[in-house]
Amino acid sequence: MIQKLKGTKDIIPGEIEKWQYVESQLTKVMKAFNYSEIRVPVIEATELFQRSVGETTDVVQKEMYTFEDKGGRSISLRPEGTAGVVRAYIEDGLASQPSPLKLYYRINVYRYENVQKGRQREFNQFGVEVFGSSSPDADIEVIATGYELLRRLNINNTELRINSIGCRECRQRYQEALRDFIRPNLDKYCDTCKTRFEKNPMRILDCKDENDKKMNEGAPQIIDYLCEECQSHFDKVKQGLEQLGIEYTIDSSIVRGLDYYSKTVFEFVSKIDGLTVIGGGRYDGLVEELGGTYTPAVGFGIGEERLISVFEAANPEKDFLSKVDIFVACIGEEANSYATKLVNELRKADVIVTKDIMDRGIKAQFKYADKINARKVLTIGDNEMSEKTAELKDMQTGETIKVDIFDLKDILSKLVN
Repeated sequence: MIQKLKGTKDIIPGEIEKWQYVESQLTKVMKAFNYSEIRVPVIEATELFQRSVGETTDVVQKEMYTFEDKGGRSISLRPEGTAGVVRAYIEDGLASQPSPLKLYYRINVYRYENVQKGRQREFNQFGVEVFGSSSPDADIEVIATGYELLRRLNINNTELRINSIGCRECRQRYQEALRDFIRPNLDKYCDTCKTRFEKNPMRILDCKDENDKKMNEGAPQIIDYLCEECQSHFDKVKQGLEQLGIEYTIDSSIVRGLDYYSKTVFEFVSKIDGLTVIGGGRYDGLVEELGGTYTPAVGFGIGEERLISVFEAANPEKDFLSKVDIFVACIGEEANSYATKLVNELRKADVIVTKDIMDRGIKAQFKYADKINARKVLTIGDNEMSEKTAELKDMQTGETIKVDIFDLKDILSKLVN
């Protein structure tokens, strides 16, 4: 038997209902905050991710699925969503739309990494991007969007952590101080960190190697090197969050794993396992880096697998079993023919309805109705056809009532009682 690849997962009935519920809540929040949906390709030119995500990141260096197509072009499966959305923003002329432009997406992404809790090699990502505003208000609104998503899902076991990694000028000063801190022990760091030392030493702070983590303890903090403008921006973000009653802690270790971030970065972190549920920040230089005009932007991404895991832990009693409004049981060819027509009419009225298509006996049909959680069962046979009435049974209470099987309005009115 051919099996699914390591790091991929089937989302099957019995589980998909949770996903559908969570995604419906995400969509409701997007409408409330006036975001528009965007869909971008799963494959892009490899250069897009090298220039946006960053050549020194783990994503580009170790995790991308990259191949050469039949035209000799280097192609990669998207490892995240922001780069493709920014490419579409430039290429499709979205900059001409009124600012701010607020977009959201729900996509599959691919990273060749160690399989871990809530993360696969193919996983689902939900994200938002806001283009056109350099104001701290945009940062605050994006963070508030994430906060509201978690509130709608009754996820109360997370904490918001924020940091500022400043602008390019701030980081130049900070990186020199960081190099001075790392240099005495550079030969003890992993090979990947050694290659990052000159290009982007901040990536060393994001290293997962336990030995490197220990050596990073006591490293200079970027917030001590912020310029006046970046410090003012960060102070206004903090003030705005406080005005909204959104609690936060400052975490100087947050640099995020992608090179395009600037100024505000943030994470909503699970209090249970310490894993990040929502992560994002500002990336003012990315549109220009990819060939567009300078456009400030801010956004976040959510790994849906991890979100579902946290959601389940926060809502252990929630029932996601789909309920069938009515199962039509039938006996005989005439009754079966009429039942097929009746089911079709009920579906037009948005009733969740099904009937036997397995040629089962009447007892087996009732057993099936019970297994699929049918709320009610309508039995149609030769007698019912001649008498034009049938019994509609409530599967929970056992109560039965008479309905006119040739009167759709009568059936519909009895269904809601």
